[in-house]
Amino acid sequence: MTTIPAVLPPTPRKQTWNRQLAPSIAFTWLAAGWRDLKVQPLSSLMYGALVFLVSVAIVIGLVAFGWDYILFPAFAGFMVVGPLLAIGLYEKSRRIASGEAVSLMRMIFVNPRSGGQVLFTGILLCLLMLLWMRAAVIIYALFFGLRPFPGLDHIVPMLFTTPTGWMMLIVGSVVGGLFASFSFAISALSIPMLLNERVDALTAMGTSTALVWNNLPVMLTWGMIVLGLFLVSLATGLVGLILVFPLLGHGTWHAYQAIR
Repeated sequence: MTTIPAVLPPTPRKQTWNRQLAPSIAFTWLAAGWRDLKVQPLSSLMYGALVFLVSVAIVIGLVAFGWDYILFPAFAGFMVVGPLLAIGLYEKSRRIASGEAVSLMRMIFVNPRSGGQVLFTGILLCLLMLLWMRAAVIIYALFFGLRPFPGLDHIVPMLFTTPTGWMMLIVGSVVGGLFASFSFAISALSIPMLLNERVDALTAMGTSTALVWNNLPVMLTWGMIVLGLFLVSLATGLVGLILVFPLLGHGTWHAYQAIR
């Protein structure tokens, strides 16, 4: 007669995703990023200046072609592609840690270990940014119809002094929050991973999502730091990007090192 084996509790498995990091650790990443920035600071500041000049050129182009109605979604979309633009800053931090020479040219002409997978990830992030911008235009049309965009000087009163404007802000914030959460999850750690490891794009984005989800308190804190400093840059007419962008880029590298 066959004996049914006893039911045993599952064997404990080592936690592979949760790093047990306190939210305050995010500020140590920022401090580490500041230390990297101070190593040959001119290279990091020039990198930030290039990002600033490109951003200003895009803003001027949007206004000149009458596309100022997508200006605010474009600012939000910058948060999506920002991790890709910062790959040169990750390279500088990597070189500092390994004792290799650092220069602006090495930061611009980066040779990631994953090769063309970085380009593939960049295309996906750009498509996500365009989808986000299109969603913002559709939300505007749903609430205000086919009314032409009133211009930057009239849009704020329209949004904050009318019931329709308030409803659009609420719906837009919810939709934008979903886009922001998804883009942050897939890109926060995937670009540094593609730079440093030989891995494909989908694996890197999936790993980034898993690490962000399982270390949510510290990653939310880091996300709030990134958002806060980006808003400071916007308040300075994007000039703050010259300093803020390198600082966050170097800090993101240390976030990847601590949580990978």
